[in-house]
Parts: sequence; structure tokens; C-alpha cells
Amino acid sequence: MANRNESYLIPDLFEALQTERLSFFSTVDAETGAPFMNAVSWVYAPNDQTLRIAVDSRSKIIDNIQKNALVSLAVFASESTYTISGNAKVVSNRLDDVPLKASVIEVSITEVRDVMFYGSKIAVEPAYEKTYDLQAAEKLDRQILTALKRDKI
Repeated sequence: MANRNESYLIPDLFEALQTERLSFFSTVDAETGAPFMNAVSWVYAPNDQTLRIAVDSRSKIIDNIQKNALVSLAVFASESTYTISGNAKVVSNRLDDVPLKASVIEVSITEVRDVMFYGSKIAVEPAYEKTYDLQAAEKLDRQILTALKRDKI
């Protein structure tokens, strides 16, 4: 997708966003107007024009989006790096059947860009490990991702 902009997720990127993956979510800081970035992993694409992202309900991300809906998500996929930009809204302040107080943000995609620098590719995607009880982490991940995949949140 080099040198192309799209208004929807290309098939490889859509497929990559069907499972948990490390991404970087940027909002506009409600207090300073500066960029504000967080690492997130609970990201899901229900279709090629929408993202759903779950975050802790106390996160500053929520306040930022309520003041300025413009957001972007940086994702490593298909040997490249993409930014997905759009307009966000908080669609739920609490997920049923999830013990963590998590909010769901829905992003209407306006632009998808391949932002990998010229003449290169991602050889190995970033990996991370959970640092708390692995069984509890896996259970929480399943609960959150199942909730994000529901038709109605």
C-alpha cells in the first residue's frame, strides 16, 4: 500500500485487527492540546470502516476524546506500519460480563496510510508479555475481545 491513502482498512490490515495486537493510540490532550499516545492491545475491527478499542474507564483517553474526537492508531501488520485516523466516540462506559471497568471507543475511519519509511519492511512485529497472572490475563483478554465483537455494545 506504499504511497496510497485509503478510507477503509485494506484486507490484510482488517484481518490483523481481528485479534489482540500491540498498537499505539493517539488522541489530543484535553488540557494542553498536545499529542497524547498510549499503548493499547484491545483493538478490534468489526468491519473495514470501524475500529473498537477498549480502555480502562478512568483513562485520560476518555476525557481527551470527549473534548476532541480526532484520533489515530499506529499498527504493525503485513511487514509494514500503518496509521488509521478517524473520529472517535465513547460508545460504552461499562462492558457487561467484564470485571474491569472498561470503556469502549468506536472510531469511524477516515484515512488509512502506510507510513513505513522508504525501502524497508518490518522483519519482526513487536511482541509483549503479560506481567501478571497469565490465566487471569487470558481470561480478561477473552472477555474484552468477546465484548468488542458483539453487534450491540
